[in-house]
Amino acid sequence: MTGRKSQLQYIEQSYSQSGNQILVLYGRRDNQARELVQEFCQNKKFFYYYAPEVSAKAQKARMGREIAEHYKISLSDQNYDTYFKRVKSGDASKLVLVVEEFQHILKKDLEFLNSVIKLKNKKLYPGPVLILLCSSDIPWIEQELPQILGKAEKKIAGILKLEELRFGDVAVSFPDYDLSQKVEVYGVLGGVPEYFHHWDPRGDCRHNICMEILSPQGYFHNKAETLIRSQLRELTVYDTILEAMASGKRKLNELYQETGFSRAKISVYLKNLMAFDVVEKVSSFETGGWENAQKGLYQIKDTFINFWFKFVYPHLSDLYQISPEQFYDQYIAAEMQDYLNRYFVKVCMEYLEDLNNAQKLPLEIHKMGTWVGKKGNIDIIAQNSVRENLICLCNWSHPEMTFEMCQKLFASMEQAKVSANFYYLFSARGFEEKLVKMVSEEKRILLVDMNQAI
Repeated sequence: MTGRKSQLQYIEQSYSQSGNQILVLYGRRDNQARELVQEFCQNKKFFYYYAPEVSAKAQKARMGREIAEHYKISLSDQNYDTYFKRVKSGDASKLVLVVEEFQHILKKDLEFLNSVIKLKNKKLYPGPVLILLCSSDIPWIEQELPQILGKAEKKIAGILKLEELRFGDVAVSFPDYDLSQKVEVYGVLGGVPEYFHHWDPRGDCRHNICMEILSPQGYFHNKAETLIRSQLRELTVYDTILEAMASGKRKLNELYQETGFSRAKISVYLKNLMAFDVVEKVSSFETGGWENAQKGLYQIKDTFINFWFKFVYPHLSDLYQISPEQFYDQYIAAEMQDYLNRYFVKVCMEYLEDLNNAQKLPLEIHKMGTWVGKKGNIDIIAQNSVRENLICLCNWSHPEMTFEMCQKLFASMEQAKVSANFYYLFSARGFEEKLVKMVSEEKRILLVDMNQAI
């Protein structure tokens, strides 16, 4: 599977250990959790159970029925202790027990947890077993499960969250695209692997947006609101906040003025959106110029939801009145490149991480981030353990990176009260000749043409 090699290796390592283990695997449904488990279970003895949202009694009956059918046995009692005594690999190999959406059981029946712990402690099925508890309920896993587990949390060998894929994995999925096209896909779909199947690599970005997002028959046409509705109530409030954020209202007070909702109400709804990885709080890299940094900023984290509320949601009337091509040309084309700046910075950050892992940077990165100032920004600050800095400027939308853009960077650095030991200047459009000459003999400054780097 694209981009899941490290997670697959992590599960395989747990499987190869002696004794019994419990792993919790969670993440949104589109992030390949089920496919990852299926690939892991190939050529292994396993029992898989999907837990639907039913009553505790119905859940027990369903699992018992499926175990009886799978192992061709009869069960005298309907309880999890009995069930886990009867699952088996049939030989000396380790059994894999998979329970998908296990929160639907545990929310209603703590007996399930007690039986899982007994199984882990070899008090039920004696043979070696790896227990995979899978869930797509991110807030429940992160906020409620630790309280439910209590001391039993020590019995969990690992909790693995399936995040979105990195840009490099997106790039691999579209080998015939150039850098510009790959960044466009990344800036529209993000790193959700399921989405890639619905993007035609034979067409350009405009074609795919028109066919799959703007067209009523497209896979993504109502995807953003469907995602929000599937997890959260009061869609009208969330949509109002998200539209305001996509329009550039990023502070609590700005959202209050734009929406008319109380600050307390907005705070609650932002907290809910952050719990589902839809929104994130933006924190500037800590520097000496803290008083010049913007604070209390929020932004839409989910890439596709950000695209939808930025370009499509504000113009729904025209979406249903004019052709997708007309809509794209009228509402998306002019702002698309500026919109992609944010995602190009993420691409450059990932490139730095890869260089750092390969020990190909002039300093070893200890932490990295951006600085958002009141009078300017610094795209990337990478710092080592002794606070030496690598400062980066990223150019996506301008025809070329210029000396003037570097001057603005230096001004922002003064505001941030930060100095640089090294500079990396990333551009997807080339460099001004004046800038090339200026840095030709400056060893601390490196020009990186991302078309050649990636």
